Amino acid sequence: MSATSHPLPATRDADDLGRTTRTSVIPPKYSALYQLVATDGRAPGAIARLALGIVMFPHGAQKMLGWFGGNGFSGTYDYFTTVGGLPGVIAGAVIIAEFFASIMLILGAFTRIGAGAILGIMLGAIFAVHAPNGFWMNWTGLQAGEGFEYHLLAIGLALIAIIAGGGAISVDRALMKRRAGVTSEERGPAALAGPESPAAT
Repeated sequence: MSATSHPLPATRDADDLGRTTRTSVIPPKYSALYQLVATDGRAPGAIARLALGIVMFPHGAQKMLGWFGGNGFSGTYDYFTTVGGLPGVIAGAVIIAEFFASIMLILGAFTRIGAGAILGIMLGAIFAVHAPNGFWMNWTGLQAGEGFEYHLLAIGLALIAIIAGGGAISVDRALMKRRAGVTSEERGPAALAGPESPAAT
């Protein structure tokens, strides 16, 4: 059979075929996984996730590891289940989620999952503990406990991270660009285009 019997399509070249082979094990561009990590690589998403992750990490490390003067997993678990009245499964899930979600946010790895976990924890804290104390933090020491203004700030940052994704310098961005087949120098529409899009070639 001659080489001219079945010519390659004009829109595909050897680089296209090689790229398809290299990315064949990566989920399709519009798969759920791709959408989970999709981000435009701009600064706002990175700022939101880093601010939230850096603030939450010490709290998570206190609960999980006993760092920064915390009680560690067992002490926090006992407090949540006795004083806080949480079921054991929920108490353990909160401790684990807060710790690992903060790391995910700092790295920008599956940012939306990490931000969603923090958002859920903050909402739970408001309704289960802080709502009766009102809006304000206990600046004067005269309230029965802390209000929920801090939690609203965390929820706002989490929503930005969920909408924007990991942003610049994130694991999510690296995963997305690998699937899209664009180089680290390409930005804008080409960064979101698929291998076959004119914007990516």
